[in-house]
Amino acid sequence: MAKQSGIKLIANNKKAYHEYFIEDKYECGIELYGTEIKSLRMGKCSIKEAYVKIDRGECFVIGMNISPYEKGNIFNRDPVRTRKLLLHKYEINKLAGKLNEQGYTLMPLQVYFKDSRAKLEIGLAKGKKLYDKRQEIAKKDMRRALERDFKVKNL
Repeated sequence: MAKQSGIKLIANNKKAYHEYFIEDKYECGIELYGTEIKSLRMGKCSIKEAYVKIDRGECFVIGMNISPYEKGNIFNRDPVRTRKLLLHKYEINKLAGKLNEQGYTLMPLQVYFKDSRAKLEIGLAKGKKLYDKRQEIAKKDMRRALERDFKVKNL
């Protein structure tokens, strides 16, 4: 069989970009079972409340919701169970060192299929202050106003 190439996005965490400065991104695999993969292929996944934790040299995603597969009967797993992430040891050590610094956390950013394999993009994030969020909203408003004015002038 021929492999599918490309990336198919399943879930995106827009809230993470609003609440945090994303400093570094990592792509990692997810340890899943058969019915979970089938449910992911149907697009039933949510990472809005999820976060990533490093425990005893291993990386886990907690709170990621993969809805049960309808035809899965007894083989379905708990939808919000803790899932192991597949990263290299040096990447985990690097992330663990950064997490010891003040204000850093790991956030899941996207869930997608890359060459028929489920991947999770995690980001090393630092929390935004309220004034940072206000500045970002003001910049977006200014950009929209400029685009609107430019569009009116071109007509």
